[in-house]
Parts: sequence; structure tokens; C-alpha cells
Amino acid sequence: MNPLEQCELCPRRCGVDRLHGQVGYCGSGAQVRMFRWGPHFGEEPPVSGTRGSGTLFFSHCTMRCVYCQNGRWSNGGEGEDIGVAELAARMRALAAQGCHNWNLVSPTPWLPQIAEAAGLLAAEGVRLPFVYNTSGYERVETLEAYAGLVDVALADLRYARAATAREGSGAGDYVEVARAALRWLWGRLGPLEVDGEGLARRGLIVRVLALPGRVDEAAESLVWLRNTLGSGVAVSLMAQYNPVGPARALPGWNRRLTPEEFEPLADLVGDLGFEQGWVQPCEDETAERMLGADMAAGYGAVR
Repeated sequence: MNPLEQCELCPRRCGVDRLHGQVGYCGSGAQVRMFRWGPHFGEEPPVSGTRGSGTLFFSHCTMRCVYCQNGRWSNGGEGEDIGVAELAARMRALAAQGCHNWNLVSPTPWLPQIAEAAGLLAAEGVRLPFVYNTSGYERVETLEAYAGLVDVALADLRYARAATAREGSGAGDYVEVARAALRWLWGRLGPLEVDGEGLARRGLIVRVLALPGRVDEAAESLVWLRNTLGSGVAVSLMAQYNPVGPARALPGWNRRLTPEEFEPLADLVGDLGFEQGWVQPCEDETAERMLGADMAAGYGAVR
């Protein structure tokens, strides 16, 4: 059976028949909807490289983050409906432009169509590594079914407590779900592997977003990563939280992170002994910290 006929791709498992007009929590239909695509230079250095990451920003999302910077298309559904042939054409064009990889941003609702497009390109001999760029809110069963689309994982770990995940993203089960997904990704991919040019070819990068007033949860997540996956996992500690959309009117969510609350968290990354990764500058900081001498400088994340 086509997985869109009874869609259970994400942890919400709505079970709707997307092929015949039904939509579930994310609002995705039968055709891929994409907001933007092209070379992108704002990911971690091994992903962006020198020629950019071939990024495909898919519309609709399985979460409802009150601070979503991509809300126009992730939650608002803006974008263009395209068929599998057009999706393959855009992926082909990114490869022709010299992009280092195909970067799938929030791809979960569209995995069957992406897999079909990838099959068309593989038959032509067109191949790039896939970067699976995810909030972390993933079913392990879905990851297993579409493992061929996961060469490098850029996976978030945003929360350590159910109440915060429910309030911030409408996903009270986020912590257990995301941690299970990370364990699977680590078991499948292992540590980040780069080629002679420093470009990611395989492995897991975990993004930990520090939230204002909730840096203790980011600290819990870092400790969990160190204790569960080990010091070999690449971590990307992010300070870029910006109160946009509904967050601007929500107490506790309506301010930026301060360097004073972020600094101990940045120190913790080093104290825990992670072997590679990055720490984003926080507001008035002018230089990034970098873990791992083989990584290029200049990282600034898109989300």
C-alpha cells in the first residue's frame, strides 16, 4: 500500500488518506510542496563547504514551534506544488551547480516522493550525499524505511522536558521520540566522517538549541548525548533563538538569549569532552568557539 494512503510517517500517525484529499496534523497533501531551493552556505562548515549545500526547503511540518523562523511555509503552508519529475529536476540542477549534497529540510511528510525522485536520478547516475535536516521528531520505523535518504543527519535535540516541548512545539512526546531517533541515527551512521576537503560524507551532527530561561534543558541534553552516544558525536550548540511569530506575545518565550546565561552552557560543551562540533556566538560575541581543529570557521545556522 502507498504510505500516503494511510499516512503514519511522523510520530503523530494521523492515518489519513493523503492520496484522496485528506490531510492530517501537518497539512501535507499528495503533491510535494516546496517553498525554496538552491545552494545554501549557512549550515555547519562540513555541510556548506565552499560551493554550498543543495538545500530543499519543504513546506509543512510535523511540529508547531511558537518561535519558528520558517513559519510562513512550515506552519503556514506557503510554497509551490510540484510533481516527482520536477523534484528530480531541481535535485539534478543542484548537482549540476556543484553543490556538495542534497539537504532535505523537514522532509518527513514527503519521504515517499523524495525516494521516488532519488530513484530516477540514481538511474541516470546522478548521486550526491543526502543531508537529513530534521527537528528530531521522527519515527524510527520511518527512518528505517527511508534509510537510503540519510547519509548525514543534521538532527535537533531541542528539549529535555515534556512540558516545555508541549508548550514550545505542540509535541509533548518530543523528548522520548527524538532521543530514540538519535539513538537510531547514531547506530546507523556513527561519528561524522569528512573527506579530504573537509566535506561531510556520513555521520550524525546533533544541534542543541539553547532557549531563553531554559538553558538547563540544553545542559541536560548535552549530558544525555555524552552519556548515551559518547564523546564522538558531533554537537552544534546554537544560540540563535529569536522570538518571532506567536513567541513575541508569550511570556518566557518573548526574549532573546543573553550571553550571561549562555556562557556556562558553552563551557559545558568543552567540559564534557566532545571531540568535534561548534558553538555559535551569542549576541555580542564576535568569535565562534570551535571544537576540532579540522573544522572550518564561519558557521551560522539557518533555522
